[in-house]
Amino acid sequence: MNFSFPYGRGTHEFRLDEARISQVLLPPEVKAVPCTAADVEAALDHPVGTPPLLEQLQARKPERVVVVVNDITRPTPYALLLPPVLRRFAEAGIPDEKVTLVVATGIHDPHTPEQNLQVYGEELVRRFRIVSHAADDPDSLVSLGTLATGSELFVNRLVAEADFLLTLGVVMPHYFAGYSGGRKSILPGVAGKESVERNHVRMVALMDDLPDLDANPLHLEMLEAARRVGVDCILNVVTNENGEVVKVVAGDVEQAWKEAVAVSSALYEVPVVERADVAIVSACGHPRDINVYQAQKALDHADKATKAGGAIVLVADCPGGYGERVFEEWLNAASRPEDIVARIRREFRMGGHKAFGIAKVAAAKKIYLVTSMSGEMVRKLFAEKAASVEEALGRIEAERGAAFRCIVMPQGSLTVPVFAPEGR
Repeated sequence: MNFSFPYGRGTHEFRLDEARISQVLLPPEVKAVPCTAADVEAALDHPVGTPPLLEQLQARKPERVVVVVNDITRPTPYALLLPPVLRRFAEAGIPDEKVTLVVATGIHDPHTPEQNLQVYGEELVRRFRIVSHAADDPDSLVSLGTLATGSELFVNRLVAEADFLLTLGVVMPHYFAGYSGGRKSILPGVAGKESVERNHVRMVALMDDLPDLDANPLHLEMLEAARRVGVDCILNVVTNENGEVVKVVAGDVEQAWKEAVAVSSALYEVPVVERADVAIVSACGHPRDINVYQAQKALDHADKATKAGGAIVLVADCPGGYGERVFEEWLNAASRPEDIVARIRREFRMGGHKAFGIAKVAAAKKIYLVTSMSGEMVRKLFAEKAASVEEALGRIEAERGAAFRCIVMPQGSLTVPVFAPEGR
């Protein structure tokens, strides 16, 4: 069987004997008509759990409007979403100079001017003030007090002081928060680094047995943070594996978001009866394989579909290398995966959590990486560089013999293996 995996801005082709394939995991075929601007208009005029956007703006007459937008690592259809929003701003008498776009970088690097142009386009860059959130800049943060968990909530000052707060997002599976979008625009999107770390430290105990949303302590704290900040309206979408928008929701940060979660879970959760000896997985190409920091999500999904002691072949270009400074420091400081697994339990740090995500897999399974990164960089990931999927499979056969079967995941970042009880 021939496969063409997304890889960077292109593809990686390989052939696999059908006798070796136990299952090809693809997002379920859910028939949905791609959304249009009319669907965005309808969502804004008939939101879930809030008055219509225009009605809110006319009633509030805000002087400081903030729109929280995603950074370059999270593809978001701004050309579809923003024009209806901006028309409502104009109808409510809100001039461009009263609107600020805050980029929800989380702990990622701030955008360069060139990246702003690439992501948002010339018109938005020309018309609006665009500010990248800086999680480690205390002067740009403000405390909103203590959350129920005991953590102090630090958030971007522009966001906290907004008279009206609208967040844009994409609702996709997330390896420890359950799903992206909604409340994640605030925590971690525009929260202080300390607040993000206090939230994310809980992932260490959750990743191997992720609870349902309503029992997930990370999600619950994220939701409380969004309520504390006072998100007035969200505008979120669900996209299919082709990047087409198939659902638009607007309104309350929890109620509207959960409608999107229901659609997203139907699109991306895939039943698997039995784990395989080998998983062959794509990180979905650019920008999801822009660096290892992003590509790790696909590795986590493949881990769930692979037997203990098995192997994973990850196809991820990663032209940006590791993608985060602390992540790289932790990798450089470790001589084996167990060093990082032990370190995260005594010293949780953002960036280190991604190193843990890789190390916990590498401690139990062999990882091969088809990538443009150097062999030395790959070795720091406790993995082996392979020029192709075929080469990796050849090494696996030489080490383990020919009696292995594979799960193939062409859209690994977007495919969440879900096991029936008998498959656990």
